[in-house]
Amino acid sequence: MKKKHHHKKKPSTFKKWIGKLHLWLGLGIGFLIFIISITGALYVFKDEIENVTRKDVIYHNEQNIGQKQVLPIRVLEKAVVEQVKEKYPVHWVNIPIDKKMSYLFYWYEHDPKGWNYFDEFPIYKVAYVNPYNGKVLKTYDEKNGFFQIVKMIHWSFLLKQEWGTYVVGIPVIIFVIMLISGIILWWPKNKAARKQRLSFKWQNVKSWKRKNYDLHNILGFYASIFALIFSLTGLFYAFFAVQAAFYFIFSGGSTQYPDFSSIKTKAPVELRTEGTLDKISNTVKAKYPDSFGFSIDLGHEHMDDHEHPNFEVYVKHLSYSYHKSSSLIFDENSGELLHTHDMKDKNFGEKTVGANYDIHVGSILGLPTKIIAFIVSLICASLPVTGFVIWWGRRKKKTVKIA
Repeated sequence: MKKKHHHKKKPSTFKKWIGKLHLWLGLGIGFLIFIISITGALYVFKDEIENVTRKDVIYHNEQNIGQKQVLPIRVLEKAVVEQVKEKYPVHWVNIPIDKKMSYLFYWYEHDPKGWNYFDEFPIYKVAYVNPYNGKVLKTYDEKNGFFQIVKMIHWSFLLKQEWGTYVVGIPVIIFVIMLISGIILWWPKNKAARKQRLSFKWQNVKSWKRKNYDLHNILGFYASIFALIFSLTGLFYAFFAVQAAFYFIFSGGSTQYPDFSSIKTKAPVELRTEGTLDKISNTVKAKYPDSFGFSIDLGHEHMDDHEHPNFEVYVKHLSYSYHKSSSLIFDENSGELLHTHDMKDKNFGEKTVGANYDIHVGSILGLPTKIIAFIVSLICASLPVTGFVIWWGRRKKKTVKIA
């Protein structure tokens, strides 16, 4: 009886060309994707780590606060300026609803002439302040801090953000193509073969090359849908066209994003006092007692985001994410509330755009989605490495055959 020979079916011409595309794109951008992915993984737990390393200043530990009043914001600002002695003015203040927490005063300047991150942002600094006595508990140089550097490598490779985001964005577009081509290459013709590709079967496998191949294929498959989501939400920041497309699709065809810059000051300048910001702060605290906190731009006209002569207040409702937020416009002279834009006022496009950051960094549902983001980022960082090893092994094999 003749022995049957089982010949491995050759891949179709389509898959053959998809394989070549996947290979050469991977070799071209693999190192960049590794950097983007590993910095993304490092950044995921920033808040959790800083909550531990900064716990002594996040809470001011002032005693008997139920019997005390916080100092006026302008008084606190002056006290901070006197203690820190920066040449730049304070830009904004973050005010927590929890009375036990410190106020955060930020310095932030943007120089559009700078060609790299360090020149483009002369200062990005924060002071943790006891709001009951104005004492600066500690300042942090955020500009040169570990997580900010990691973030800006991920964001623009430390280049000027105007074009550095493109330098990051273009490899990510290619990575999206690779994710799709990878799924095509992974997808088997029948269910039986598909089951074999869904799990590691290493009981009788001794070859490290086989294990490396499985790591690339199986981990890549499971991570692909999340990697695609993180990639697309990242492209949101690199290309305005992606932002516009997101808003257009999820708002049901709208092309006009809400603009509050037309809201003008109504009250005469004579009504402006040192207590105007405190009136605003008290209004926000009364309106959103269950929120996490809010930020107030201190209104220095030289700031590049000072779009109109009013105080815009951003309210963050959750401690772990930004997607639930409100925007309020106050008259800069009287402190009167001119406009409120709550979650209920936003269309689905606004909510989607507002949730983009939280989806991208994995904070949308708190710790569970952060863990997913961390694991997927590590897998994405591993794909160029395991992919290169596969290519190098096959290359050496071909060289031996030729010899």
